[in-house]
Amino acid sequence: MLEIRQIPMGGPIDDFLNIVDYIYWDDPAYVRPLDMELKDRLNPKKNPFFQHGEGAIFCAYRNATCIGRVTAQIDRDHLARYRDSTGFFGLLDTVDDPEVVRALLARAEAWLRGKGMTRARGPLSLSINEELGCLVEGFDTPPYIMMPHHRRYQGGLIEQAGYAKAKDFYAWHYRVGDLNARVRRARDEVLALPEVSYRRASMKNLQADVELLVEIYNDAWQDNWGFVPFTRREVEKMAADFKPLLVPELTCIISIDGETAAMALAIPNVNELIHDFKGKLLPLGLPKLLWRLKVRGPKSARLILLGIRRKWRGVRKYAALSAFMYAEMNDAGRKLGIREGELGWTLEDNGRVNAGIQLMGAKLYKKYRVYEKTIANGVAPA
Repeated sequence: MLEIRQIPMGGPIDDFLNIVDYIYWDDPAYVRPLDMELKDRLNPKKNPFFQHGEGAIFCAYRNATCIGRVTAQIDRDHLARYRDSTGFFGLLDTVDDPEVVRALLARAEAWLRGKGMTRARGPLSLSINEELGCLVEGFDTPPYIMMPHHRRYQGGLIEQAGYAKAKDFYAWHYRVGDLNARVRRARDEVLALPEVSYRRASMKNLQADVELLVEIYNDAWQDNWGFVPFTRREVEKMAADFKPLLVPELTCIISIDGETAAMALAIPNVNELIHDFKGKLLPLGLPKLLWRLKVRGPKSARLILLGIRRKWRGVRKYAALSAFMYAEMNDAGRKLGIREGELGWTLEDNGRVNAGIQLMGAKLYKKYRVYEKTIANGVAPA
């Protein structure tokens, strides 16, 4: 008999965490996230998302064995921005069983309807500014930091539960190396502009620089599908979380006539460093992580933020800013011994950005899908 249990946010979630060992036991590409980080993310006292959101955790059991999990959440900042009565599900991982997925999503949908939602969308964990989508292509390579991984069957089971594609998101694989001629010319064009200057992020003024990076991100990305801006508290937490990981050389902040205009931020791919931790940082994982991060050094990194303020994007003479930032990150990574990276995510229909990434020589290697479904009387998804 299948049983769905609700677990309080911030309560004990051992079954929720450990189910991944059962689901992915024979998947060499899977990297279990750190339990400590996920516990904090699902704790309303520690995650500033819950200052504008709320959620619930559900686990599926058969014969007292946990065989699936999901969260349901609403984001009041999303609702205020879009007024679309849309709630979300996330962190969905199950065995290959349609009944389990239908039952978990039905409970999540019931919870969302109780909050007045008419549409469910996901996976988003917990918002569009965190991990999103169900992996639908690219199962044979490990996920980079802050990117999800799923079994091949998971997306099909979501569709069998009545969900349809809302949007695909792309991840691009990039090999650090020599720049092609077009990118070198683009960098030279930017360097020749006297009003343009650039610098790295400062460890001494990290809070201010993270705020600056997010300010540019919030301006540059605000027209993107599903965008919700970071809040002040989320920026503060991001600065604290990034401090141990930030490598100033993997950042780029551009100013035009003294005004910050564009930014790029990459971080070491921690998943490369914790693949054998089984989710446990303490007591032995922490010294291993520090040694691998600071002494041995990572061999891969993920570009997680890149944006140009809207006022500069339409100016022809600054069309090469993105290529310039990519070039700077490439050369910095090369000096640090980083061999490869991931650029993403990007929207499937953001042709301009995707073309720029291809110009750098990156290859599309993973696709993530966000699904949605009408769950109550109201306007159907477009």
